[in-house]
Amino acid sequence: MRRADLIHLAWETLTLHRLRTGLTLAAIAIGVMAVLMLTSLGDAAKAYVVREFAGVGSNLVIVIPGRIETTGMPIPGGGTRDLTLEDAAAIERQSPAIRRAAPMSLGSGPIAYGGRSRDIRVIGSTSIFIDVRKLALSTGQFLPPGDPHVGDRVVVLGEKVARELFQGENPLGKLVRIGDWRLRVIGVLAPKGISIGIDYDDLVIVPVSVGLKMFDQSSLFRVLAEAVAPEAVPIAQRQLRAVLMQRHENQEDFTLMTQDAMLKTFGAVIDALTAGLAGIAAISLAVAGIGIMNVMLVSVSERTREVGLLKALGARRRQILEVFLAEALMLSGGGAAIGIGGGVIAVLIAAAVWTFIPLKPNPGWILLVLALAIVAGVSFGLMPARRAARLHAADALRGKQG
Repeated sequence: MRRADLIHLAWETLTLHRLRTGLTLAAIAIGVMAVLMLTSLGDAAKAYVVREFAGVGSNLVIVIPGRIETTGMPIPGGGTRDLTLEDAAAIERQSPAIRRAAPMSLGSGPIAYGGRSRDIRVIGSTSIFIDVRKLALSTGQFLPPGDPHVGDRVVVLGEKVARELFQGENPLGKLVRIGDWRLRVIGVLAPKGISIGIDYDDLVIVPVSVGLKMFDQSSLFRVLAEAVAPEAVPIAQRQLRAVLMQRHENQEDFTLMTQDAMLKTFGAVIDALTAGLAGIAAISLAVAGIGIMNVMLVSVSERTREVGLLKALGARRRQILEVFLAEALMLSGGGAAIGIGGGVIAVLIAAAVWTFIPLKPNPGWILLVLALAIVAGVSFGLMPARRAARLHAADALRGKQG
């Protein structure tokens, strides 16, 4: 039997039972779409995390007060002590691999101006924070340089805070109230959006000494230490650890985090979630494969006499097997093609709607899900095909299924 005849016969059989064929194709297509969309979402989440951490800077070492376990919780009895402005100064002064170190405090409270008020985050830092965090100004100036222990009562507003609080009025030189503190606006940040969980458009920045006093804090929230180069980060970590160990009476009551370490942690979690979601979605492919098996078994029972006639005309067992496997292959391949097309369109629509997530179809996943669908269809169609191939010509002509 020629390949063209084989394909024609399989196609004719499928078109004779349009409803059954359509439902089977739909089942496969839904399974393929689910796998493709969920894996695309996982890839987009990973790309989003990588992009966010890239905004931190590849040569940044973050110092966190307290010893942190892999669970993210401080170790009980770890003897956590304050992370101070003196620690930040010592890091910058005694670590040759560190270019600069920006102390950072963090609090939250209401900001008010002209009868309007809203709750915001308040970051306290120094003049170098703008460079360490890759920020930019839209107007005015940033925190002035000087002794971090002594800070003027000035504030730099995030873009959203300035827009909603002043509503078109020029904020420069105006006095705002944060809690019980009155501060003069000296600058407004350019829009940046959310970076590592912090919305820089919806916060204000004050001198670190003011931030610590404003919220009655004795310890810094973080110290952002910038290495001289990305390849110097491991050396910077060792030097930084040595400086702090010496200052903290040889106790490692702090945690050092780098971009690479955070990326590996988040990447591993997202990869595991993506694999889990893909596995769940792949179950629908298995269900669709069982549907193909059911269709093929029904087809074998309906076409018993046809199989007998083919065998009586000299068709070999392998050729009978190929006839039914061709049907299974056309069902699985056609369903996969429909599912891939629908999945790609759905992903592109989602990418257009949610522009902040880098959603896009992954060619690798497309090829993999196509292969999985075809393998599932052929695997589940193999048993009915072998059953048809084992029929004896005489028994099949009498309608006996063996």
